[in-house]
Amino acid sequence: MGAQLLVIGGGLAGAEAAWQAAEHGLQVTLAEMRPHTQNGAHQTDRLAELVCSNSLGSSLPDRASGMLLAELRRLGSLLVRCAEQARVPAGGALAVDRAAFAQQVSEQIERHPRICIERREVEEFPPGWVVCATGPLTSPALAQALGELTGEAYLYFFDAIAPIVDADSLDRHIVFRGSRFARGERMDGDYLNCPLAAEEYAVFVDALQRAERVPLRSFERDVREGVRAGLGDFFEGCLPIEVMAERGIQSLAFGPLRPIGLRDPRTGRRPHAVVQLRQEDRAGTMYNLVGFQTNLVWSEQQRVFRLIPGLGSARFLRYGQMHRNTFVNAPAVLLPTLQLRARPEILLAGQLTGVEGYLGNIATGMLAGRNAARLARGDAGFELPAETMLGALVRHVTTADRRRFQPMKANLGLLPTPGPAAPKARKERAALLAHRAMHAVDGFMGDWDSNRCA
Repeated sequence: MGAQLLVIGGGLAGAEAAWQAAEHGLQVTLAEMRPHTQNGAHQTDRLAELVCSNSLGSSLPDRASGMLLAELRRLGSLLVRCAEQARVPAGGALAVDRAAFAQQVSEQIERHPRICIERREVEEFPPGWVVCATGPLTSPALAQALGELTGEAYLYFFDAIAPIVDADSLDRHIVFRGSRFARGERMDGDYLNCPLAAEEYAVFVDALQRAERVPLRSFERDVREGVRAGLGDFFEGCLPIEVMAERGIQSLAFGPLRPIGLRDPRTGRRPHAVVQLRQEDRAGTMYNLVGFQTNLVWSEQQRVFRLIPGLGSARFLRYGQMHRNTFVNAPAVLLPTLQLRARPEILLAGQLTGVEGYLGNIATGMLAGRNAARLARGDAGFELPAETMLGALVRHVTTADRRRFQPMKANLGLLPTPGPAAPKARKERAALLAHRAMHAVDGFMGDWDSNRCA
């Protein structure tokens, strides 16, 4: 029997880490506490269940998420392969039928001969090699254990998820198909749009600002040693729609409801604002409200969101909600290999590291799983080149200013500057960065693919 690895958490990062480690020779136990212990956000017991959006981000090569996606594809990510098999139309984005995606990942992990899935909660770190990928809703016991182990206070923020509506309940006399940026999409666009005139927009924003919100649950109010809990620190990349509305009457019209590039076919003019709906499943029976993460009570979601033209009779298949998201102060506690400084046989992956976004979770899971396999053999862990998006992202979270550390998604600003001779135009410059990243990936593929088991 080969070296043993315990992976804690069966989300995106944990599933990818388990697969990568098993593919490279480790005997892996994947511990997932669902369904015996629920966490308030997930609804099923499947591995890699998506809670927020069903979009993994842009797949365009000149976008940060597209660059990371290309790297993951080249590096052999299981979850990217499953995502592409479960893909639904979303223009230039990689969006999935979330049920089909989770089912495919679960089946691949369950069938792997070197992975054993155990449905149990892990409350402390055992001896030996461990990848902790428990995500935003790490159980209180394990969070306390990790806080005591690192000696650092936990940080936190609140994540919010958007509602999903039944496609048949939309008013197709009002809702029209189209996209702001129609690259890589069907001719009439991959998104549905609900246009708002200035007066309709003002009524909607006023109702949104006044609507009742859900009080925090007990696990979100608790203040534990090493854990700071409370309300007020939202992650800027996933603000609730009602919080954005508080920043000014026109904040939404210049944010997620911006109408640029769209014209209402009924009038031939650009609306004052537009609410976009993105296809949720392959059959096109469900759509989510793009950018509408929310913590409004469910009755208020019905009342307020039905003020949007085209959603007057909307049937809500899932309501939005807000939940706690926990992450460590990565620059203080993590090495660039994702090992804990205090106990190097423990690696972290996913949102616990302060990396944001589905692809970031998958990527850090891949790196943690691959490094666990290397380190268990006595080899040095991988530190990916900073010219790659994954390398730049990990480098940022492990070297940022620990006094002001905040979660980070993949973005072009993390990459080293390409030099004074680089193109100034954004598209050409991004293409250069993408080409450089893939060249850097190709440069270490020999080592990356070594020790893979049959």
